[in-house]
Amino acid sequence: MSDDKPIIETRGLQKHYDLGAETVRALRGVDLRIHRNEYVAIMGPSGSGKSTFMNLIGCLDTPTAGEYVLNGQPVAGMRDDDLARIRNREIGFVFQTFNLLPRSTALENVELPLVYAGTGKAERRRRAADALKSVELGDRMDHRPSQLSGGQRQRVAIARALVTNPSIILADEPTGNLDSRTSEEIMALFARLHEEGQTIIMVTHEPDIAAHAERVVTLRDGVISSDVRQAPAPVAAREVRDPVGAEA
Repeated sequence: MSDDKPIIETRGLQKHYDLGAETVRALRGVDLRIHRNEYVAIMGPSGSGKSTFMNLIGCLDTPTAGEYVLNGQPVAGMRDDDLARIRNREIGFVFQTFNLLPRSTALENVELPLVYAGTGKAERRRRAADALKSVELGDRMDHRPSQLSGGQRQRVAIARALVTNPSIILADEPTGNLDSRTSEEIMALFARLHEEGQTIIMVTHEPDIAAHAERVVTLRDGVISSDVRQAPAPVAAREVRDPVGAEA
């Protein structure tokens, strides 16, 4: 872990929702520091606040109270357009459901964040191709999602998350739609990205998936109930071996 300033720091982070006459206190004051090149799993039971916390650190929502600093930038008071810019620049998202455009090729899906950033066509094509090669899909660039296995679709999503060179990868249940073998291959890919210097924050409810992280933060009733460092579980599949057309 680096001795530099944390890449993510929250201080007294709170989020309340008004549901009619009732106020739901989803987060009740979360203090957390995550440094560059950490690999952190966020866990917690249903209703613990982990999804709310993910939305806040992913700049998808704003807190009711408290502070959030992302890579040196105070986020809590930003407007929606500022949040959109920081999301596109600083955060690479990986979702359980892949969120790929079905009629677009793998290359076109990976290009999307660069389209939003206004990157020129030649440059974004080059960077998208490099990102796909980095997840060992250089020979699948012209395939549409329906022509790819579940593991391959998730690797396209990971390439899309990497293409802007973000400060952090934020993965929400990244293996939730995959079988156990394919899940292990995706965990092998995350392990490699972490070894190469990527900061990874993974929200999961599965202990065997959280075991691959070097730190597990558990939320309960809107606060951190534990924050434990651990030796990451060994990854059974260090190489990706998705057969063509195999469905997860």
